Amino acid sequence: MCNLYNLTTSQEAIRQWTSTLRDILGNLEPSIDIYPNRPPGPVVRNASDGQRELANLLWGMPTPVEHVKGNADYGTTNVRKTHLAYWQQYLGVEHRCVVPVTSFAEPSQEKNDKDPETGVQRNYWFALNEDRPLFFFAGVWTPWHGVRKVKDGPGDHEVYGFLTTEPNALIKPIHEKAMPVILRTQEETETWLTAPWSEAKRLQRTAPDDALVIVEKPATQIKVPQQAPAQGSLF
Repeated sequence: MCNLYNLTTSQEAIRQWTSTLRDILGNLEPSIDIYPNRPPGPVVRNASDGQRELANLLWGMPTPVEHVKGNADYGTTNVRKTHLAYWQQYLGVEHRCVVPVTSFAEPSQEKNDKDPETGVQRNYWFALNEDRPLFFFAGVWTPWHGVRKVKDGPGDHEVYGFLTTEPNALIKPIHEKAMPVILRTQEETETWLTAPWSEAKRLQRTAPDDALVIVEKPATQIKVPQQAPAQGSLF
């Protein structure tokens, strides 16, 4: 499951692609690695007043209560089983968003691909091409009240996750269970943000085998920080 991605683009590029009318993001850093719950990630969403809005949300949708372990819900990052009643409540236009990305990571499955200092598996990084242009994940978001970190106690949050699907031939040898649902054109992002679910659900499909390339392999990487715990695409 994808629990790390990177964004290297401008706010203006995101706004122009998505025809965003309102930007409450603040200043976007030139390059950010985004993990579950830290730092907040930029998304373009259909806000509660109907405006298309660029905002910072926490990565990790609310987990079904029967699957929450302990006193905190660290969030479900990847959503795959959209036929389940629990996820259908978030599939309407009012809960949809698109997540800007320029590359994303999947951990190596090789035992010797671990950082010697941290013991963390090193990652393969994927992008549309070597220049790492902008694309989007098909996402969902919601306001949520709960405990994300035990030390902080309960609070009000706005959270998001993105859909996954069957992996293509490039990703399957590295992550055999799933890949993110990627949107590569303005038409696809517009469909995801505006179309009824009967039409939008067709976008939850495997990307063509040549849609992505590997831009970094474990042998070429420096160490990465420990990822925050997350439920992943269990549902």
